[in-house]
Amino acid sequence: MNWKKIRLYAGITLAMCFWAFSFIWYKVAFRHLDPIALVFFRLITASVFLSLLLWLRGKPEKIQKKDFKAFLLMAFFEPFLYFLAESYGMTMVSSTTGAVIIAFIPLLTPVAAFFLFRERLSWLNIAGIFISFGGVLLVLTDKNFRLQEPAIGVVLMFLAVLSVISYTGVIVYLAGKYRPLTIILLQNIIGAAFFLPLFLVFELKETISMQWSWEIIAPVIKLGVFPSALAFVLFTAAIRDIGIVRANIFTNLIPVFAAILAFIILGEEMPAGKIAGIFVVLAGVLISQRKRISSIQP
Repeated sequence: MNWKKIRLYAGITLAMCFWAFSFIWYKVAFRHLDPIALVFFRLITASVFLSLLLWLRGKPEKIQKKDFKAFLLMAFFEPFLYFLAESYGMTMVSSTTGAVIIAFIPLLTPVAAFFLFRERLSWLNIAGIFISFGGVLLVLTDKNFRLQEPAIGVVLMFLAVLSVISYTGVIVYLAGKYRPLTIILLQNIIGAAFFLPLFLVFELKETISMQWSWEIIAPVIKLGVFPSALAFVLFTAAIRDIGIVRANIFTNLIPVFAAILAFIILGEEMPAGKIAGIFVVLAGVLISQRKRISSIQP
């Protein structure tokens, strides 16, 4: 494996770690902020951070007029629809259930890629996806595979999953024309513009009356810089190089990292089943990244 591939896989793995941390930071931030206000400030933070990075790197890219609609559609699916569904969904379900549902992304993405982009699939890719998802179930469910959560919360989380799949479909087109930093900066700016009317109507008064402190500001900054900015830049770069199917299989690492972080930070138990599940997930990810030995074509 050459240095470029090492950086690619290290980057996308780091992105999954940042997104795993977001499940913890969400719970901390929800103690003080309502979902719309949290997402709005998260997107503003990400936009400022990415603007500074782009300024340090020099001249920004020029966006072609014909691509404006694609950028608007991308931002509608993510962050607008995704964050709206995820934020309210996460107020109703546990971090564990949220991570389980998000793990359906790599399971459904190959179907979309197969029909929309004619992206070929190998039997190893498919086997890796299902093995990895089986590991997710071992990590995040009890021995009876039971998850008892409000139905509306589950529906909202699945809506978030569908928005991500739609988002990746649009970003495949944009990633072939623009740098990841440019794409994600516009994603956050347009997303913040989408959320602004909702914030002004529903949560402005309550937000103004709050007693702001570092305890409130810190998780917002963390969510803006790491999951909303750096993770998306790294993930977009991976999509451009290895495709949406092989990139999205890495999202199965999110609940694995979330379980480990919960054990280290929150002191949650780590039984043998979870440990076994972690190794199964890692095995599935590795298998899914092997070169094709035979392909399924439309």
